[in-house]
Amino acid sequence: QVQVVESGGGLVQPGGSLRLSCGASGIIFSIYAMGWYRQAPGKERELVATITSGGSTYYADSVKGRFTISRDNGKNMVYLQMNSLKPEDTAVYYCHPTYRGEGYWGQGTQVTVSS
Repeated sequence: QVQVVESGGGLVQPGGSLRLSCGASGIIFSIYAMGWYRQAPGKERELVATITSGGSTYYADSVKGRFTISRDNGKNMVYLQMNSLKPEDTAVYYCHPTYRGEGYWGQGTQVTVSS
């Protein structure tokens, strides 16, 4: 049984930082590409960042230079370091492991950026 669990969300002031974590079990973690997505109220889910099994990364323009995705294959974990947070970063953040068209979703973690 595959489980994907995100954590680390919360309330933070504009300009602040948060580090999201995602653990995945029931899969061969090291071969999966890992993605972070987010969904704000009334909006579609959007891609934030990805990291391949080989460590190559991609960032949406809206977060480039502020967010950093990383992975620890030994711990089956992927992280999203978020700096210089803005109110428009407010959303539920989801972790999404994928491999050859097979993918899984976690339940998400809420990030709220507000003063």
